[in-house]
Amino acid sequence: MLTFVGLGLYDERSVTVEGQEALRRADRAYAEFYTSRLVGTTVKDLEAYHGREISVRDRAGVEQHPEEMFDAAAEEDVVFLTAGDTMISTTHVDLRMRAAERGIDTRVVHGVTAQSAASGLTGLQNYRFGKAVTLPFPYAHGGEGVPPSVIESIEANRQRGLHTLVYLDIKVGDVPGKETAEDEFMTGDVAAALLAEWDDTLAVVVARAGSPDPTVVADRLPALAERTFGGPLHLLVVPGTLHHLEADALRTLCGAPADAVEELLA
Repeated sequence: MLTFVGLGLYDERSVTVEGQEALRRADRAYAEFYTSRLVGTTVKDLEAYHGREISVRDRAGVEQHPEEMFDAAAEEDVVFLTAGDTMISTTHVDLRMRAAERGIDTRVVHGVTAQSAASGLTGLQNYRFGKAVTLPFPYAHGGEGVPPSVIESIEANRQRGLHTLVYLDIKVGDVPGKETAEDEFMTGDVAAALLAEWDDTLAVVVARAGSPDPTVVADRLPALAERTFGGPLHLLVVPGTLHHLEADALRTLCGAPADAVEELLA
């Protein structure tokens, strides 16, 4: 059996009870932290809290050379750990399908997602979000500014009155174009500056969702570009048309300027 376990959003305690039990029962545990990261903990702390040794795989070890995990899962109970919800990334969906093709039983233990947390913290209704996008560092896509596909997706959502969740880029280890080997996390102010072509647009920065001290700030993009929001991970939300309850939530919970909110009321 290969069980995919989502660890939640922040630290070693963010996993569900079901996920914790699956991890503690397993014969072996693997993990990857290149698609996302639990910034409130370390692998050592994860191992100590759950009483398990965890083998961390890099991108090549998951996507190109998963045979070690598959061979183990063919004979034993194996868990594969990821931050957030384990099936959000297409990499993990592909891994599950490849295991099934080998005749290995699979199971999924879901974790809290950044999308549900962003909706809950901002007060924007989950069913009114459109297509999500990822905003990459300029060096990561080989161009300058923002890829046209990101702009087009946000514009399409706005035309339909839908909110957009903007995942901010994470680069782990040695990546072409990155100046150092240190992990790099895009921050809300950098994202707001990259999207500055929408000068008067209201947006919301969500920082450290799932932690004891999340920061949630709504303002126009130029104002957000001038602020700091503390440590990672950060998200950006671009609201579409607002229901009156959503408008009240943005003012009350996120400090949104009243005039910017009124412009988006349905």
